[in-house]
Amino acid sequence: MEKKALIVGVSGVIGNALSEHLLAEGWTVYGLSRGRTPVASGCVQITADLTDPAQLANALGGLDVHQVFFTAWARQANEKENIRVNGAMVKNVLDAVGPALRGGHAALVTGLKHYLGPFEAYGTGNVPLTPFREEQGRQEVDNFYYEQEDRLFEAAQRHGFSWSVHRPHTIIGYAVGNAMNMGVTLAAYATLCKASGQPFVFPGSAAQWEGLTDMTDARLLARHLAWAAQSPKASNEDFNVVNGDVFRWQWLWPRLAEYFGIEAAPFDGVVRPLADRMGSSPAEWAEIAARHGLKEIDLGKLASWWHTDADLGRPMEVLADMTKSRKAGFLDYQSTEDAFFDLFRRLEAERVIPARSTD
Repeated sequence: MEKKALIVGVSGVIGNALSEHLLAEGWTVYGLSRGRTPVASGCVQITADLTDPAQLANALGGLDVHQVFFTAWARQANEKENIRVNGAMVKNVLDAVGPALRGGHAALVTGLKHYLGPFEAYGTGNVPLTPFREEQGRQEVDNFYYEQEDRLFEAAQRHGFSWSVHRPHTIIGYAVGNAMNMGVTLAAYATLCKASGQPFVFPGSAAQWEGLTDMTDARLLARHLAWAAQSPKASNEDFNVVNGDVFRWQWLWPRLAEYFGIEAAPFDGVVRPLADRMGSSPAEWAEIAARHGLKEIDLGKLASWWHTDADLGRPMEVLADMTKSRKAGFLDYQSTEDAFFDLFRRLEAERVIPARSTD
């Protein structure tokens, strides 16, 4: 049977990696997005507003797909609005394509805020012991992830398809214009430090600098999503998805600096958020982009200071267990250091950041 998939949020960091992986594996891939950024070559682009049920019904009605991958979200002013908007987005898509999915599969990507709570109540509740395990379940706080899951479960029961939920940690991957993209943000930050001679200062907390953590390469997550869509052992299950290694930022930070040929500033225990320090950076980036002929002059489409600050500023250890996936048959692994360097090399090749040889 021909493998046909719809990726919701195809131009984001996860959707881009997933579309590239599925296309390389011979899938027919339809990509749903707002149409603001390019999609992978070979992907059939569909443009629609996820909050508009009628528009989605028109765009997706009659679409013949066997798998749906939901990788999109829309940040709102508070968690109540996150729940309303993001839950409706899942419902709207599955209302439109649900009849075609009978006997198929739908996958939802959320994240470790399933355990930590949403940004406005981040880590303030009864956070489970690390490493996080799927059996620890939901926290007693409002969380749009839970609403998205419930809409997925309801649609699966109504239309007769299987589901999977995937919870990555901080994602490293290639995408431009993505709101949650630490790898590209740190590449832009290092480039700005190198151009200005400013020190490469770790912006986060002592807990993150000193404690163990992990991350998720978008390419590994793509392989995990494809595996779960086709493996009976992954049917109707939730999974953490991380690279498989652990590290401390005090070990990785100097290595990132070395890649760019800059010096990592000594960490003094003070949190110095990027959002507070990068006020003049848009103009500086525009000058760098013009000098090096970069493809994106708007720093706001590359760097998400607020999200990187949230991840690196956590006051507690955060890492996830992969035992459930291993037992079900997913044995893939990715070095986090290599994930960063692979991304940086691609950003150079795509002229998103200056090539080191031109500096």
